[in-house]
Amino acid sequence: MADLWNQFQTFLWNIIHRPTWIDYIDILIIAFLIYRLVTSTRQTRAIQVLKGLAVIIVASYASELMELTTLNWVLRSILNNGVIALMILFQPELRKALEQIGRTAKLDRSTQRDESQRVVDEITQCLLRLSRRRVGALIVFEQRTGLKDITESSGTEIDALISAPLLENIFEPNTPLHDGAVIIRATRIVSAACVLTLSENSSISRDLGTRHRAGLGVSENTDALVLIVSEETGIISMARGGRLTRYLDADSLRKILSEMYHEDHSRLWRWTHRERAAKGGTAHDE
Repeated sequence: MADLWNQFQTFLWNIIHRPTWIDYIDILIIAFLIYRLVTSTRQTRAIQVLKGLAVIIVASYASELMELTTLNWVLRSILNNGVIALMILFQPELRKALEQIGRTAKLDRSTQRDESQRVVDEITQCLLRLSRRRVGALIVFEQRTGLKDITESSGTEIDALISAPLLENIFEPNTPLHDGAVIIRATRIVSAACVLTLSENSSISRDLGTRHRAGLGVSENTDALVLIVSEETGIISMARGGRLTRYLDADSLRKILSEMYHEDHSRLWRWTHRERAAKGGTAHDE
């Protein structure tokens, strides 16, 4: 037991005092490669094998420290002979991982721009169709201020890619989710039928119903951008910073959405990979 403790102390001393800046670079490169391998195989059957392989590696080093000679020999034999079998068995996953590692930043930026443009087109088409049919709608776009408290307090989780048909179906009258707000984070619909706190601004026109007051309310308390379609008139409005801009047309909608989605690609792209929020909330028109 004393020898094991001495080995552990020596191991810690070497970690703290011996590494040079070259060693740190080496560690960072290996960590990056492992990270890309894990993220590339996260939703495939290969991830389970990688977890098992990690357990065997840890157990192998532990058995060596504890001088369990037979167990250490068995584990190292599995590692030495199993790598080739794994490479053959998971050849498609390994090829996919290598392709993703080899992708350039330029391609990633191009993908982001294409996805942002697709989202802008889908939302614009949806709002224009709803406006022509005079179907009320309330869409809240999360910005830097998170709306997790809203999505967790009410509403129904959606967690789906943005598409015009899906949004139109959500706001279709006499359906379970039409009466409330849709919360959008980056390129995904987080939740629907959300309940928002109404604005207490007394200067708001009496012609505006609770849908507009709900949109103004969330824009007063957060940096969210809100798009509203009036059920009575079909007028499309935007609420931002507690101010309401009305009578938006196709060109102004595309300009507003394009500026929002194109101003910071990297931030929007990171949002798409965050853990999906649950249950959201907001109000309806009178």
